[in-house]
This record gives sequence, structure tokens and C-alpha cells, in this order.
Amino acid sequence: MGFLSDTQNSVGGCGGGNCAIEALRTLARRKQVDSATGNSSGHHGLAKALTVPHLIAIGVGSTIGAGVYILVGTVAREHSGPALTFSFLIAGIAAALSAFCYAELASRCPSAGSAYHYSYICVGEGIAWLIGWALILEYTIGGSAVARGISPNLAMLFGGPDSLPSFLARQTIPGVGIVVDPCAAILVFLVTALLCLGIKESTVVQGFVTFANICIMIFVIIAGGYLGFKSGWPGYELPSGYFPYGADGMLAGASTVFFAYIGFDSVASTAEEVKSPQRDLPMGIGFSLSICCTLYMLVSAIIVGLVPYYAMDPDTPISSAFQSHGVKWAAYVLTVGACFALCSTLLGSLLPQPRILMAMARDGLLPPFFSEVDKKTQVPVKSTILTGFLAALLAFFMDVEQLSGMVSVGTLLAFTMVAVSVLILRYVPPDEVPLPPSFQEAIESVSRRRNIRKNSADDIENEKLYSGTSGKNDHNIVATETSIDFPLLEKVTGKLSFVMNEEKRRKVAGWAITVTCVGVIVLTSAASSLSLYSPLRYTLCGIGGLLLSIGLISLTWVDQDDARHTFGHSGGFICPFVPMLPIACILINVYLLINLGGATWARVSVWLAIGMVVYTLYGRRKSRLHNAVYVPTAHVDEIYSSSNLA
Repeated sequence: MGFLSDTQNSVGGCGGGNCAIEALRTLARRKQVDSATGNSSGHHGLAKALTVPHLIAIGVGSTIGAGVYILVGTVAREHSGPALTFSFLIAGIAAALSAFCYAELASRCPSAGSAYHYSYICVGEGIAWLIGWALILEYTIGGSAVARGISPNLAMLFGGPDSLPSFLARQTIPGVGIVVDPCAAILVFLVTALLCLGIKESTVVQGFVTFANICIMIFVIIAGGYLGFKSGWPGYELPSGYFPYGADGMLAGASTVFFAYIGFDSVASTAEEVKSPQRDLPMGIGFSLSICCTLYMLVSAIIVGLVPYYAMDPDTPISSAFQSHGVKWAAYVLTVGACFALCSTLLGSLLPQPRILMAMARDGLLPPFFSEVDKKTQVPVKSTILTGFLAALLAFFMDVEQLSGMVSVGTLLAFTMVAVSVLILRYVPPDEVPLPPSFQEAIESVSRRRNIRKNSADDIENEKLYSGTSGKNDHNIVATETSIDFPLLEKVTGKLSFVMNEEKRRKVAGWAITVTCVGVIVLTSAASSLSLYSPLRYTLCGIGGLLLSIGLISLTWVDQDDARHTFGHSGGFICPFVPMLPIACILINVYLLINLGGATWARVSVWLAIGMVVYTLYGRRKSRLHNAVYVPTAHVDEIYSSSNLA
């Protein structure tokens, strides 16, 4: 029985080929699911304080931002028309695909880190690092952008754009032309201080703010419904019909409003702080997304019915719709709602990042500074303060609106890898577990015992086979010629046949997942390249579609791995319709990623390149898996028992 050490090729130096192989192995090494026995890093745990209502407050508060108060006008005018409600429904269904994948992984692997954590367990260290690095960018820029959006709305409450007190108002630095926003920076500092008090305290505050925002959206629905019935719904009485831009416009609107659902993944980042993660995390994710989708659909149905879509104000669609019916005071209520929504989203943006940094530091990919948890508040205070300071700095000095597209890259990459992780978990779950070098003596002890038991069992089996052939007649001797002459060969052949079948199944499933991902990339890239020569574009679409179909059919035909029932923490949510649902999720998210634009990808590529440098110089060598010894999953419990006895 052999065990594989992560550094066995690098101990005495390596040539060019060996170094390349070692580097690839480093990128592909995977960690195990945290458990009571396996999590021996010695770090202080986070507080187990969250229940379903707390998770709903985090999910809804992080998702429903002020964008909904603007998005309905822009999308209705340019894409969907009165069919905006269907656009929100389609986008909600697409987001639900990712939510199903998150729900299974969050309940199986309930530790801090969200998509980074799942990718590290199922895919490998290299991909996990990129996901974590991209999420750091997402939450930093997202929080800064939200903070800078609050001060204009507060100014409207004081009477106009220039009505804030001088110490809060935006100022332009002479000579350099930089517009600083003190109000945004102060708000970030306040939210950071709140997060440092404890997860339960900050979640309770977020719950109150989110509840206030929901009440204002309910006001829009009820008051708008009354005005609509009173006026006869003029927005629906149009000669162009319900679909003025056709089905294509409705789908284009769905791809735009899809980003309004981003935020429910913040629930997964708090998995380690949930009292009953197997039950509460799927419920928190599901209820959050359902509430958001319902509110979006009702608000959009009301607003597009009050005013014809072509007459909507793209900047203030809801307040202008109420003003057109003589309810001018509603603008103040909606401004308050926008402020509440932005504050809640700011909390949701700053909450997950310290936990992702903490998870990466626990794994050795970042300095230990980020993994320190305060004993009193049970919160990663140092990383929370640092991330809050960086977000406040950006919010104060930079207009991050041009960088807002980079936020979507991190989210969509995370959604994609979570779906891929579900496929890996179901069909080719990790069958080896990394253990630290301190277990080397126990590993060798278990290896010796298993070899002795195996040899003894083989001897007993051979004796039974030989003794069982005495006294047989000639017919039986002929019938069992192979068994009598080569009993050990028959036994080994039977075992080898079973092993080969399982190995073949895993190999076919692994290649099917790879082919599916390649097909998705080729298909979505060709479909999005409208400037490409038409015959070439259609050919590439056909090739991508064929690869995607082959992968889907293969995964449907191949049995799922039996180890999926015991992988991670059992008793949680199980994602339905596998492999169809995760593949559809991958297809949607990759299509949206490719259509983000070249400028966005250029900026993100620079950030990812910086991340790879950091990983090469620090994370790769400091990783907790650097000297790990990989052992079969079936032997782990025996190794732990042997280690405890020693």
C-alpha cells in the first residue's frame, strides 16, 4: 500500500520536466472537508450564532440594493418593455440554478470561504486561489461602489445634490481633479465597526435595515397597485403589445437583471457561524432568493403598468411613475428606501470578505494575520478592520463606477466553479485525503497492519480453494479447471475486473466533465462573437454544441459515485436534476462572463496576474498541503485512531 507525499519529487531538486509536473501537481492538490477530527489547525472558531431568520436578513439585504429603483426603467425602455416581469422571472430561475448548487455544497462543507472553500476541496488549489483572489476584488470594489452611491441619496433627503453638510459633501481636490467622498468613507468605517462587534449583532442591525427596505417596496406595490387600478393600467394598454422587443428583448433584459440577484452567495460565506448548517443554510439561501424574486416581479409589474415603458425616466423610474399620477411625495419615501437598500448592501459586501481571507490564511495561502479570530467577539477583527480600511480608502478617493463590471467577474467565476464542483462531487469525488507529516508514523503503522491482514486473508482463501477441489468428479474438475489450476489468478482477475470497472467509470466521468466545460466555452464564445465570419461561427457553435451534448449524455449514462453519500457532512440538501442542472448553470454563467466586455476582462486579467505572482512567491510554498501525505479515504479513520492511541 503506497502513500503519496506532496513533495516527494522536490526533496532533492528537480529537472525542468519534473519541476513542471510538480507545479501542475501543486495546482491540483485538494484539501479535505473540515470535520471534528480533521480540522486540527488550532485556530479559534467563529461564533455559532446564526439561524434561518439571520440568514434571510443577510441574503435579502445583500441582494436587494438600490439598483432595483433604477434598473426597472433602464431595462424596460431598452430591452423588455411590459415583459419586464418575465425578464425578472427568467433571471430568478437562472439564479436559482446556482442557488441549488450552493445549497448542497454549503451543507456538505459548512466552513468559511464559500466558493473558494468548495473549489479547494473539489477542483484544486490553483483554481481555488483564483476564485478567492477574484472574490477579494469583488467585495472590495462592490463595497466601495455602494458606499459612494449613498451620499447622493442622502443629499436628496436634505433638499438637493449640494445640501449635505460641508464635512460630508463631496469635494474636488484642486489641481488633480479627484472628487473625494467623506460621507462614503465614514459609512464604511461605521459598518466595519459594527461588523467587529460580532456576527449576531451586525446581522440583527442588517435585519432591521432590510425590513425597512422591504416595507418601502411593499408600499410601492400596494400604492402603485391602487393607482394602477384607478387609472386603468395605461402601461399595458399599448398597440405594440406585451412584447414590443420580442422574445430576444425579453431574454436580453433577463441577462441584464440577472445581476440584481447577486448577493445570496453571502449566506454561504457565513456557513461556519450557523447553528445547524445542514438544515438552515439551504433554507436561508432558498428563502432569500424567493423573497427577492417575488419582490422584483411585483415591483416591475406595477411600475411598467403605471407608465408606458417608452416614457419611463431611466434615472428615477419609480418616483417619476408616482409623480405622473400626482403622488410627488413618494419620491422622499423611495429615496429613504434607496438609502436603506444601499446600507444593507454595504453590510452584505463587507461581511464575506474577511471570512474568505481567513479561510485562505487558515490554508496557508495568505499570512496568518488574516486568520486570527478575536476570543471575545469570535470575529476575524484584524482582517475586518483591514478590509474596511481599504474599502473606505477606495470609496473616499476613487470613482469606482468604471470598475463595477469587475465585481461581476468574481461572482460569475464563483457561480461557475460551484456548479463544476457539484459535478465533481457527484461523479469523481476525491478518493484521497491529505494528512500532515505528523501522522507519518500512524500512516506507516496502518500500512503494515493492512499488508499483514491482506497477506493472511490471501493465504486462507487459497487454502480454502485448494481444499475445496478434493473429492470432485471428473465433470466438476473439467468445469472448474480454471479454479483448480489457477485459483489465485481467478481471485485476482475478479478483483481486477471490479477495480478496472470503477477506474473506468471515474475516468469516463472525469473526461465527460472536461468535455462538457470545453463545449460550453466553445459554444458561448462562438455565439457571442457576432463579428466572426458566419460559416466559421456556425461551425464553432456546432462543435461546441456537439461536445456539450456528448458530455451531458455521458454523464447521464454513467453512474454517480457511491462515495457521494458519505462525502463531507451528511444529512443536508441534495441538488436535484444532476447533471442537467449544474451544466445549465455553467452554460448561463460562462455566457454572461464572455459578454462582460474586453475592457472588463483586461482589468481583471491584471488583478489575476498579480494574484498568480503572490501565489507563486508565497501561497504555493506556505500552503498547509505543501508537505502533506495523501492516503486513501477509506483508511483515514483507522489512521486517526492509531494516532490517538500513540
